[in-house]
Amino acid sequence: MPRKPLHPNLKGALFALMAFTVFAGHDVIIKVLGSGYSPVQIVFFGVLFSFPLAMLYLLRDTTSGTLIPVHPWWMAARTVAVVITGFCAFYAFSVLPLAQVYAILFAAPLLITILSIPILGEQVKLLRWIAVLVGLGGVLIVLRPGQQELELGHLAALVSAVCGSFASIIVRKIGRDERTVVIMLYPMMANFVVMAALLPLVYKPMPLEDLGKLAVIAILAWIAGRFLIAAYNTGEAVIVAPMQYSQILWATFYGMLFFNEVPDQATILGSVVIIASGLFIVLRESKAPGSERPVQRTRSRAETGTSPRVSTLLSPDKRWRRQKKPGAPK
Repeated sequence: MPRKPLHPNLKGALFALMAFTVFAGHDVIIKVLGSGYSPVQIVFFGVLFSFPLAMLYLLRDTTSGTLIPVHPWWMAARTVAVVITGFCAFYAFSVLPLAQVYAILFAAPLLITILSIPILGEQVKLLRWIAVLVGLGGVLIVLRPGQQELELGHLAALVSAVCGSFASIIVRKIGRDERTVVIMLYPMMANFVVMAALLPLVYKPMPLEDLGKLAVIAILAWIAGRFLIAAYNTGEAVIVAPMQYSQILWATFYGMLFFNEVPDQATILGSVVIIASGLFIVLRESKAPGSERPVQRTRSRAETGTSPRVSTLLSPDKRWRRQKKPGAPK
C-alpha cells in the first residue's frame, strides 16, 4: 500500500524544525569560541568563510542592473543595523546563558510590529498592541531590572533584537525595488571591512581546530538556510514562522549539556510570555490582508551579515517580494 504523502504544512514545519535545530548548534559553537576570542574576530572569519557559499546564492540573481542601490539611504541604514546586530548577537551568546539570549531575541516580532507603523505605515489594532505590551513585559521578567545586575551582554542582546528588527523591516520596505545581490552583499561586505579594520586591536592567533570551528559555523548557517528556504517554499508562513521558538528547547538542552546552564524561573516564565505574545501576533497576521503581515514577511532569524539572508532566496511564488524586471519603472 503506497504511503500517503505528508501534508505541505507538516512538511514545512519539519523542515523549519530542522533548520532551527542546526541554527542552535551554530550558536553553541559561537558561544564556545566567544570564551576565547573577541566577537570582532569571530564575525570577521565567519564572513570570510561564508563568502564562497554566498557566491552560490548570488549567482542565482539573474535580474539585470548594477550594484548601486535604488534606495541608498535605506540600504546604508540597513547595512549599519545588520553589522551592529551581528556583533551584539555574537557578544551576547559569548557571555550570557543561551536561554536568556534566545528569550531576548524572541522579542523581534514585537519590535517588528512596532517599527512597521512609522516605516511601513501599518495600522496596529488594539489586540496586537496588547500582545506587544505583554511580550515586552516578558522581556522585563527575563531581565529583572533591580533584582539582578544587568550585564553588558543583556544590553547587547537587546540592541541585537532592535537592530535586527529594524534591518528586517527595511527589507520589507525596499525589497520590491532592490536586487537580491544588493540586499545580500552590502551587509556582508560592510561586516568584512569593519571587522578587518578592528581586527588588529583584538586579534589572537587561532589554532587550526578553532579555524575549523569557524568554517563549521559558515557551513551550518548555509545548511540551516537551505532547510528554512525549503520550509517556506513548502508550508504556509503561519505554520513555519512559530517553529523558531523551538530554539529555546535546544538552548536549554545545550546549555545544560555543555555549559552547566540551568534556566531560572524568571527566564522560563519570561520566555513563555514572549513566545505566547509572538505566536498571537503571527496568528493575528494570518487573518490580515497580505500587506499587513510584517512579522511573517521577515521569514528568517535576525540577519547578522555573516551569511546570506533567507527571505530573498525563496521561490518566486512563495515570497512576498517581486523581482525587478528589466525596464520596469523605479
